[in-house]
Amino acid sequence: MRLVTYAAADGERVGVLDHDLIHALPRGTTLLDVLDRLPEVGARALAAPDEVVALAEARLKAPVPRPPSIRDCLCFLDHMSNCQVATGGPSTLDPTWYRVPAFYFANPAGVLGPHDDVPISPGSAWFDFELEIAAVIGTPGRDLTPEQAVEHIAGYTILCDWTARDLQGVDARLKIGQAKGKDGATTLGPWLVTPDELPFDASGRLAVEVWAEVNGRLVGGGFTDTMDWSFGEVISYASRGVELRPGDVFGSGTVPGCCLVEHVNFGDLSGFPGWLKDGDVVVLRAEGLGEVRQTVRASPRPHALPPRPEPGARPRRRVNPAGSYAKGLHRVAEDVWAWLLPDGGYGRSNAGLVVGDGASLLVDTLYDLPLTAEMLAGMAEITDRNPLRHHVLTHANGDHTHGGQLLPADARVVAAEGTAHEMRTELPPEMTTALQIMDLGPTLTPYLHARFADFDFAGIRLRTPDETFTGSLALSVGGREVRLLDLGPAHTASDTVVHVPDAGVLFAGDLLFIGCTPIVWSGPIENWITACDRMLALDPQVVVPGHGPLTDAAGIVAVQGYLRHVVAETDAFFAAGKDFREAAFGVDLGPYREWLDAERVVVNVHQRYRELDPEQPALDRFALFGLMAEWDRRAQA
Repeated sequence: MRLVTYAAADGERVGVLDHDLIHALPRGTTLLDVLDRLPEVGARALAAPDEVVALAEARLKAPVPRPPSIRDCLCFLDHMSNCQVATGGPSTLDPTWYRVPAFYFANPAGVLGPHDDVPISPGSAWFDFELEIAAVIGTPGRDLTPEQAVEHIAGYTILCDWTARDLQGVDARLKIGQAKGKDGATTLGPWLVTPDELPFDASGRLAVEVWAEVNGRLVGGGFTDTMDWSFGEVISYASRGVELRPGDVFGSGTVPGCCLVEHVNFGDLSGFPGWLKDGDVVVLRAEGLGEVRQTVRASPRPHALPPRPEPGARPRRRVNPAGSYAKGLHRVAEDVWAWLLPDGGYGRSNAGLVVGDGASLLVDTLYDLPLTAEMLAGMAEITDRNPLRHHVLTHANGDHTHGGQLLPADARVVAAEGTAHEMRTELPPEMTTALQIMDLGPTLTPYLHARFADFDFAGIRLRTPDETFTGSLALSVGGREVRLLDLGPAHTASDTVVHVPDAGVLFAGDLLFIGCTPIVWSGPIENWITACDRMLALDPQVVVPGHGPLTDAAGIVAVQGYLRHVVAETDAFFAAGKDFREAAFGVDLGPYREWLDAERVVVNVHQRYRELDPEQPALDRFALFGLMAEWDRRAQA
């Protein structure tokens, strides 16, 4: 027997589904009212329905729209093992998992029907689904054996446990169980199926095949009889000293492979389908239980809460040694502005605006959508009169590209070909959240959290270039000439500077860090030194760096001096037969030690060692961040 709850003009109705027709129970009846006697109630509804409604014309609700409780169990231990591996942990589980059937309480107020839109948990960039089967209790019981527990199950339905993985990661640090990561929504439906209509294996486990799709692409599938803990066992365990009530819901936990997180491999993200975003359609199917089909929708951003003071914590005082400067829009020449974001450290980048006759050009965006929205609002008085026609990307890093989706659709995005390629192959924007939530050990975790915790990577859709160039490109912005020069590879694979000749202004992108330490992700370093000479040859009067306060030619000379200093120091260590690590921690930075983020010398020494010795092993970015964190810890000791 299949039972449904559906929307009616006068509220909710309950009925028995026979083929494609719903045979309604008397008005005012809820499924909770009749779970303990479904066979007789269902037979009466089929024989003498209160009304008959075509399934195609009904809007289905969750079979039990307001369950007394939801316990989500973790019956499939392979799912837990896969999750641990995906988040950098071991594949083996703690022995306790094999002794106790785990569960947590979900939010009964967040139950959705099988076709309802699903709001993304506010503030989440890692929104996920989990395909499960739910058992619904039909008769009260307490201190049940596993065999008795099975007899108390009224029926089964599909359950989707919607999960904000990034918020779940924050919850995990508190070590008190699930909270906001699991608080948003739980789907039940499309109908409740009584046990007599479903297959079970010889051990009594429900044996149905399931499938999960996103936007028509199969994500995973499996069989429910691979459960390590059966429904009878988890319900028996939950009933110890507790009265179970009709309508209590028990989720099976995720069928292995039937969620997104299990498919994450930070070493190779090419096969990862991406976290759920606004407009994605999730379809979950189960043999004999039907399907749920739901569209994911964006939510308003959460209201910020200021953190509490941490007793004993050492404040991280950061003062840009090049001088203090104000956040916001700064006029640097006639119809040329810079948007500055102090202090110039990680993610705190600058952008620019160039205005011609009735048109404007934006140089870069910022690291997240709130920062970019604030910048665009600050420029609105200018761009309302002179609409944005071009958006130039100086390079591919997220702190200069993540806000592009907020620009007008008709603004043409222009970048060097190398930048466009790197944007296609770089870490997806939402994956940057890993820097905020992953537990990477006692040294690296606080290092990354201190630098990236303030950014909001939710909802970002990378806007890629409409037009690419190699070498150089001249643009007309309302009749005003703006020149683009690709001087990379250096900081990244391509590093574009934007020159406004009639104003003597140069937007240098991340070829220039003022009061902040440059970081050579791509190199070679000599190419960056040469790029400084090429910038000086433009004879700029005002230079807007990628990070830090406004400068002039002297700022270019200072960065070039830093790079030459690192090369000379590193070469000396290499010639003396020292290994990379000895050089990275032993280089004397001299006058550059006070620049912000001085620990970036680790990356720069690594780059130089690989230039001197091509056989030098390449380290990935997480390994390099780990060494930078160690360098910084030693420097602060």
